[in-house]
Amino acid sequence: MLGYNKDLEEQQKIFESIIKKSSIIMKILKELQEYALVNPSFKNYYLAAGCVNQTIFNYLEGNKLDFGIQDYDIVYYDKDTSYEAEDKIIKDLEKRLGKGCYDIKNQARVHIWYNEKYDTKKTPIASVEEAITKWGATVTCVGIRLENDVFKIFAPYGLNDIFGEMIRPVKIEFTKEHFYERAERWKKKWPNLKIISWEDE
Repeated sequence: MLGYNKDLEEQQKIFESIIKKSSIIMKILKELQEYALVNPSFKNYYLAAGCVNQTIFNYLEGNKLDFGIQDYDIVYYDKDTSYEAEDKIIKDLEKRLGKGCYDIKNQARVHIWYNEKYDTKKTPIASVEEAITKWGATVTCVGIRLENDVFKIFAPYGLNDIFGEMIRPVKIEFTKEHFYERAERWKKKWPNLKIISWEDE
């Protein structure tokens, strides 16, 4: 299986080579890189989550690289947690990126609207990396960006589960029910996925 159980350096090379085949993702990464140069509030950011791991899944399963990808998650961390500041960045990026479905969020303010919407007690986070580590499944906890046209990858749980197409739970803020609901939904699109039992982790 391509990339699976290889050393990390080789996995990173294979990962990058696949991502570079996606014209959509590369366009986004280059636009984000340019925007970060002119906006000091948009420095700590990643293109992350489903659009990244699902691009790898699609390559491994012989699909078009954008098959099944619902949106492109762009996450960043800005200490200005006002709605207005986030809204400006969203509008700036949507104008730059053009046609497409993008989910753009300042992770520093997620707890504000999330707690209001779901009546929960989510606490503030200190960085965008901290947010990514909590995203429910190891394959989802990955972010990428370009710096001087060089790939920067944040993958706190490594890349092996992505290459192994294994959906392994991260229990920090997810519930068992939410994990299985998402895992089963993904498996309908990518039938080679292997769902790791909640109880086994």
